[in-house]
Amino acid sequence: MIVKHHLVEVLLLSSVTLTALSATAQSPTTQIGVGAQYDTTHVYVAAADVDKFAESFLATFGGQSTRQVVATVTPTPSSTTSQLLQTPVGTVSLFGFKTPLPYPFGAERTGYLVTDMDAAVRLAKMAGADVLVAPFPDPLGVDVVVQWPGGINMQLYWHTTKPSYAVFKTVPENRVYVSTERADAFTRSFLRFSHGRVVSDDATAPGVEIGRPQDVFRRVRIESVFGRLALFVTDGHLPYPYGREMAGYEVASLTETLSKAVASGATVLVAPFTADHRDSAIVQFPGGYIAEIHAVAK
Repeated sequence: MIVKHHLVEVLLLSSVTLTALSATAQSPTTQIGVGAQYDTTHVYVAAADVDKFAESFLATFGGQSTRQVVATVTPTPSSTTSQLLQTPVGTVSLFGFKTPLPYPFGAERTGYLVTDMDAAVRLAKMAGADVLVAPFPDPLGVDVVVQWPGGINMQLYWHTTKPSYAVFKTVPENRVYVSTERADAFTRSFLRFSHGRVVSDDATAPGVEIGRPQDVFRRVRIESVFGRLALFVTDGHLPYPYGREMAGYEVASLTETLSKAVASGATVLVAPFTADHRDSAIVQFPGGYIAEIHAVAK
């Protein structure tokens, strides 16, 4: 919710307290997450932009790509290039579809590795998620697409052979925007599923973080085995490109990283600013993927 000077109103509307949220997360259900290094942001670009995006993303953050393959990764007939871009600050699942993209693929923001698909689906449904795409096989295992309260789509996946990836140098941030009416429902649901915890719930976060420097808004930060999640609670009056960025990447030097990004073909959409003890900027990579990049403020 966005306000200018109505702090009391915001606090009243934020009906779920930190204590209640933490209690919600303490479910006896088995943990089904594996680790943040196994969780990816799903990036869809035109087939002609796949190589340009991969080169720019890796030049910006370092790391490497897995071998590019052409595969069917949906339960209905389709064809896409597929590869993982693995960097020290986050992993991208990169798709360049050669056929029309089947619904609802392309709207899911992340892929989370789980230890048991049946258990994960049961837990997600118990936590309040809707199953948009029932479990289906892919070349490496099984996938499902779920939707959390507030309309947030995520993919869960299980591999026949468990992968082994190095831990991140810094854990990326899944950036989620929801309405005031659904913020608490999303938080309860995701905490129950992820066994996470609320790190902070700020009813007067600085509006500069969402392109509205004269206002304040509610921001909830959550951490779990799946990594970090920043929940932005707004009225939807967001100037471009806020709300379009799916992930935030923490780097050692924002200035140096932005220089690498620009040199490799990315565009700075929001110039660096400081808020919440971090220096931040928003960039767009070749192919259209938008991301936030930040460093701890000196």
